[in-house]
Formats: sequence, structure tokens, C-alpha cells
Amino acid sequence: MPEVLFATSNHHKADEVRAMLGESWVVRDLSEFPQVTLPPETGDTFEANAIIKAEGGSVAMPGMLVLADDSGLEVDVLEGAPGVWSARYAGEGATDGANRVRLKTELMVHAAGDPATRFPGRFRCCMVVARDGRAIHVTNGAVEGQLIQEEQGVGGFGYDPLFIPEGYEDTFGVLPEATKNQLSHRARALSEMVAWLAEHPEVTD
Repeated sequence: MPEVLFATSNHHKADEVRAMLGESWVVRDLSEFPQVTLPPETGDTFEANAIIKAEGGSVAMPGMLVLADDSGLEVDVLEGAPGVWSARYAGEGATDGANRVRLKTELMVHAAGDPATRFPGRFRCCMVVARDGRAIHVTNGAVEGQLIQEEQGVGGFGYDPLFIPEGYEDTFGVLPEATKNQLSHRARALSEMVAWLAEHPEVTD
């Protein structure tokens, strides 16, 4: 059974990846390796940051297959913000709630007083697999949808209660976890990665 280290301390992300990969993979995360510190995310794209994390994690854990992602929300009316700053949109160390408050405040400015106004946007994810300090493969995924101004639901994390995926009327904060895991940007990037790894079994040997 192949083993992979998912280079994150975010237990929500790690649990999502475990659920998506199922029992055919052993997925570990950085909570098991407190001695590992990832390099700062200094990139200005999702791919650059994902490579930084994957290569940094694989340097710290020689011989181990390391998977990392960088992902975030892009809102068209905000010219793609929060983008790579999604996790710290309200400042370094910001909580999910604080980030949502800033986003809602900015959307209200563009809503012309109409609380029902929805704004096109997407979640985007870049995923990288690396070993021994070298990125091996990169995949991408995105899910289009609309941002609303009032939160719906308490499921998911991050901006999920404000995002309605295309083809649905409920936010990721309302939709069942299994539905989100089929639709999400991370699921799509991971699906491509798993397909590529299946075609290159030498990588997981």
C-alpha cells in the first residue's frame, strides 16, 4: 500500500485528502512530524507555493513521497483576490472567520446595496508531488461558482459557507462532505495526480 506525506498541518485538508484517496493509500500529515518546518510560502502563484511546500517537506523527509497543495479563492470583481493570500486575507494568523468577514465587507461594497447580489468566482488548487527535494509532477483543479454575502451552513472550512458551486443552490457549508469531495478544486487536482501516479508506478515504489 503506497504511503504519502501530505505536507500540511491543516487537519481539514488532510482529512479531505484521506477521504478522497480512500483505503488504498496511507496518508500521513505534518502533525505526525513536529520536527518538520516548511519553508515560508513566498511564491506569487499557487504552483510556486505548492512546489515550495512539496520540495521543502521532501528535503526534511528523505525518501518519502510528499504531496503538497496550495489553493484559494478567486473572486472576479476583486480582480482575483484573495488568491494566494486566501488563508491570510485578514492578516497573518487570521482565522477563517476573520477572512470571511473581510471578504463579505468587500463584496458589500460592490453589491450596490443589494444583499442578494452574487459574484462569480472559483476555488483553485495546484498540487505537487516531490521526493528528495525535487518536484516530480504538478496538477491543477478548479471549481467555478458564485460568492454570496451571507454565510450559509457551518460545514467545510475557509470560505465554504460563502461559495455556491456551479449547478447547485447550496454552499459548500451546507452540501454533504461527500458531495464537496467529488466537486472540489482539491478533488479535481488530486484525481489528476492519482491518475498520473497510477501510470507511473515507479514513483510509488
